[in-house]
Formats: sequence, C-alpha cells, structure tokens
Amino acid sequence: QVQLVESGGGLVQRGGSLRLSCVGSGSTFNKLTMAWFSQAPGNDRFFVAAIGWSGTSTFYSDSVKGRFTISRDNAKNTMYLQMNRLDIEDTAVYYCAAKTSKLGRYNVSGTYTLWGQGIQVTVSS
Repeated sequence: QVQLVESGGGLVQRGGSLRLSCVGSGSTFNKLTMAWFSQAPGNDRFFVAAIGWSGTSTFYSDSVKGRFTISRDNAKNTMYLQMNRLDIEDTAVYYCAAKTSKLGRYNVSGTYTLWGQGIQVTVSS
C-alpha cells in the first residue's frame, strides 16, 4: 500500500511562491495518476491539478492555470506543485492524492483512493 506524505507548505506573502512535494512509498508510484486538491475551512475539497503516470499529461483548475505547475519525478517517487503569484484565496490545506486508474474524471476527489495527511498553505496580505 502506497503512503503519501506532503511537505513544503507554510506562510508566504501575497505574490510569493511555494513548492509543495508529495513523496510516495512503495514500488508502484510510477503507475499512479496523481493530483493536488485544496480545502479551505468550511469548504469542500477542490481540484487544483492532476498529472498522468508518465508526467506528460497535466490538467489544472481555471483558478490556478498559468500560476501553478504540477510535475513528477518517478525516479524519486515524488510529485510537486510549484505555486507562483500566490493570492489570499489560495490559503487552504493542500492534499496529495493518487489512484491506480487512468486520468478519467481527474478532477473528482471521490475517484482517488490514496490521500496524504494534508499540508497548510497560508498567504498573507
């Protein structure tokens, strides 16, 4: 069973950058479709970005397109989310998610079977 652990969150000023990492244990990492979701207090969990197993297919929510970049390094069992031009509205807990199925319905949290514990990202004015 693959376990996912996020790191790289924290406090940043508006307009700044952060890079989140998600490290997966186990030997099947390179067969996983992976994604990032965010959840602000009192809100549902929202799709941020997804990436296919090879890293060549990526998808983004409209709110982060052009600001965030998702990538992965299968040799390191690690997925990344580079977040640039952060805004107050990006403040949330960010979750790493993975599934063994293909990219279909990549933006639906219920299709993902593996989740990290979440990491806080706070953007200050």
